[in-house]
Amino acid sequence: MSETRTQPDTRERILDAAERLFMESGYEGTSMRMITGEAGVNLAAVNYHFGSKEALLREVFRRRLNWLNAERLRALDALEAEAQGGALKPSAILEAFFGTLLKMGRDQSLGGMTFLRLLGRTLTEPADFIRAFFAGEYAEVIERYKKALFRALPEVPPEEIIWRFHLMLGAMSYAIAGTDALQVITGCEVDMNNDGPDAAQLLEARVMPFLLGGLRAPLPQFQLLQVQQSKPEPTKAA
Repeated sequence: MSETRTQPDTRERILDAAERLFMESGYEGTSMRMITGEAGVNLAAVNYHFGSKEALLREVFRRRLNWLNAERLRALDALEAEAQGGALKPSAILEAFFGTLLKMGRDQSLGGMTFLRLLGRTLTEPADFIRAFFAGEYAEVIERYKKALFRALPEVPPEEIIWRFHLMLGAMSYAIAGTDALQVITGCEVDMNNDGPDAAQLLEARVMPFLLGGLRAPLPQFQLLQVQQSKPEPTKAA
């Protein structure tokens, strides 16, 4: 009976330890010995619960992404229900998608800034197996949000929306990965608590206006020319 009760605790300890270490040292830089030492378990326990280091990393992400994906879909469902069939505001779509992610940084029970930094770091340097994993995990959510953006911005070519969404994902990934690169590039010390809710609030205050500005930016000249050329000629009065 007591063994049954301790199994979930052991599993969660391993996941918590792996999450911290993968965030700090990356996938390649984190050994199974480091994880077992941090979690206070033996290698057999890790193998029993997860089987391999790859499977452990996937499960670290899955336990957080299950909530994130469900919450993003819930937020979009609520917006669409309120709009009653009409197009959504682009700012509301971005808030539902990216704001939901940043909400995790303010909640330690959802991984806090530790998970956000791990996600950002992994997205900017993904291994092949984790890239395929993310593609599967995000497929439904990305498709729904992509269609919502197409409807919200009918004057913007779909290809341009996809490019801007790609650039927004890149900007967010780089931002949540941490301030280390910012310090290296600028030589400036950034006073930011990367592990607390204040960090997530500061991040949201800086990043969200930047993303919205990028979405609303004027079309590139070649895209603007294509849009103008696609418009039908005005009919002349008889």
